Order: sequence, then structure tokens, then C-alpha cells
Amino acid sequence: MKNNLNDEQLATAIFVVNKHAKTATDNKYLYELKRLAIEKMIATGKAKKLGLHFVKNPKLSQQQSSVLVQCADYFFHLLPKKEDFKSLPHLGDLDDTYRNPQRRMSLNSAKQLLSSYTGLHHTIISKKSTSNSPSANKRNVSSKRSFTFGSSYLD
Repeated sequence: MKNNLNDEQLATAIFVVNKHAKTATDNKYLYELKRLAIEKMIATGKAKKLGLHFVKNPKLSQQQSSVLVQCADYFFHLLPKKEDFKSLPHLGDLDDTYRNPQRRMSLNSAKQLLSSYTGLHHTIISKKSTSNSPSANKRNVSSKRSFTFGSSYLD
């Protein structure tokens, strides 16, 4: 029974991180945390890929698909890999009437839970200095995160 609780907690944390990533100005870390957590859950059998969905608003007006993944009683989308197109059924358009369960968890708790689960940690970004000197601004630019990821347009 404890295993199901852990799966539910992980899925809730992914839901919270994903929800905040959609409105965050710098969402790369949040989307990467989501992706790594879901991929680890798939690898350990705690989540499963169900099929492919058409993306609602594709970039450059070209047809695109995303992978539908079930984690506990939540459903998420990830960017597909080449093998997904060969191994997963295409489910057509996604159902706009379905909504994931609304559970509460703070963003900090969710990030902490997923960081310890995946091993991905966010480096601390120093706040912009109040000084307008070019050397102060250079220090702030160089102290930013060290990771680079592709952004995700998926939920």
C-alpha cells in the first residue's frame, strides 16, 4: 500500500511542477524535472506510456504528436522519441473534457520531492543587483544555471 502512496505523491508533485511551469517565465528547469521524473517512473514500472496524441497548437502549423503517459491517476504528455511512433498506438485528438485530479502540494515541496527522486538539482541564481554597473551585470549573467534543455510546449 505504501508503494501506491509514493506513486501518488510523485504524480501529484509532477502535476504541481507542470502546472507552475506553464506560467513560469523561466520554465526549463521545471519541465526537465517533470520529464526526468516521468521517465524514471516509466523505467521502474510506476508509470506507462499509453499512446500518442495530436498536439493542439503545433509549432509552425505542422502536425505534431505527444506521448500520453499515465502516472497513478494522473495523465501527462511528453515529447515523443523516434521509437514511440513505431511502438505506440495513435489515439487521435486529446480529450479536452478530461482534467487531472486537483490535489494540493506546495511548489517547493514538489520540487524537493522530484529533485531527490531524479537527482536533478537547481543551482541557486543570484538576484539581480541594484547596481547598474556593467561588471555587476556580467557577474549575474555568469552565475545563472549550468543546464540547458529544450523547452516543452506540452502539459
